[in-house]
Amino acid sequence: MDSTDHRLIALLRHNARLSIADLATKLAVSRGTVSNRMRRLEKDGAIQGYTLKEAGAEFADVRAWMMVQIEGTQTRRIVAALLGEPGVTGVHDTNGRWDLLAEIACVSMPELSALLGRIRMIKGIQSTETSIHLASFR
Repeated sequence: MDSTDHRLIALLRHNARLSIADLATKLAVSRGTVSNRMRRLEKDGAIQGYTLKEAGAEFADVRAWMMVQIEGTQTRRIVAALLGEPGVTGVHDTNGRWDLLAEIACVSMPELSALLGRIRMIKGIQSTETSIHLASFR
């Protein structure tokens, strides 16, 4: 899977009812490209159906928070890049040492590791720190 596939999955995860035309516009590719990619992702098992799930149920195994420090004034571009990553379920603006807080949810540790690696390669990210969610008390 390449970055366009990841962005496509992220868009579908956010709203699985988007039309092929809307997806093509958001991804800046043709409708045929979107259709072909969706067909391939379905065949490969990356997309296994289009269904309504209970909020938060799509990720039950590994959750984490990544604090992100940005170089310069690239916040908008980095927020867009983070939101295009499958596994990033939310991005929040913060104050203090860290500029952003990214909520992450993955199905496995290897998937989390791959996601963190991709995020660290985003141009303009100066540093990151990730904490894995172990338990909730309330």
